[in-house]
Amino acid sequence: MPITLKSAEDIEGLRVAGRLASEVLDMLTEHVKPGVSTEQLDKLAHDHIVHVQGGIPAPLNYAPPGYIPYPKSICTSINHQVCHGIPNDRPLKNGDIVNIDVTVIKDGWHGDTSRMFIVGEGSIAATRLCSLTYEAMWKGIAKVKPGARLGDIGHAIQTFAENQGFSIVREFCGHGIGRKFHEEPQVLHYGRPGTLEELVPGMVFTIEPMINAGRREIRELGDGWTIVTKDRSLSAQWEHTVVVTETGYEVMTLSAGSPPPPAFIG
Repeated sequence: MPITLKSAEDIEGLRVAGRLASEVLDMLTEHVKPGVSTEQLDKLAHDHIVHVQGGIPAPLNYAPPGYIPYPKSICTSINHQVCHGIPNDRPLKNGDIVNIDVTVIKDGWHGDTSRMFIVGEGSIAATRLCSLTYEAMWKGIAKVKPGARLGDIGHAIQTFAENQGFSIVREFCGHGIGRKFHEEPQVLHYGRPGTLEELVPGMVFTIEPMINAGRREIRELGDGWTIVTKDRSLSAQWEHTVVVTETGYEVMTLSAGSPPPPAFIG
């Protein structure tokens, strides 16, 4: 499948959808606390997307080939869950870490972003993993400019994470996005610089590294969706959607409540 380059009009539609997705995470922030279930967070997100934003939650009933339809409106991955965790009625506990992944469809365009949340007081190790995974995502984003290559992004993320003693999940990657949830290119979070597709203005894709405190091996649970670390070590993920501009990049999934970029981003 070819990579579809987006026009200025397309990018404006993606910018709106991206901001809305980020605003869902802003709204949820005050609700992520001990005793609240991910089922409750899912309902809050669903109602906000549908009734406040006039959008559609893209994950709900999403069924790529070989998968059963995803049953909820957001993904919530707790502790050793890597991605695609399904919201349920288990209350969050003090010290849990949870990734909340939101994709909003607005006027046909997809906005896709995720954040890590620490429930109550997190351990030093969990807090470090979440913080350094955020930095790793931005190490990748900082490589985005015309003439760079996808391998440059993956290499920047991999070397940073592995130098911190962490491992990179390799079975899942970032992806192109637009009127479809998942488009070309695939954006690996590991790799060699100077390899893979060249970046050109108008390319839009997610950067969403999944980083494990232990080994990189994963397995799928019986629900057909939830991915966990094989060694039950903690896993963290952050996600932004970016567009390649004439001079560098623009992050499409920013809102008033977005965490600020790390200090190394000028």
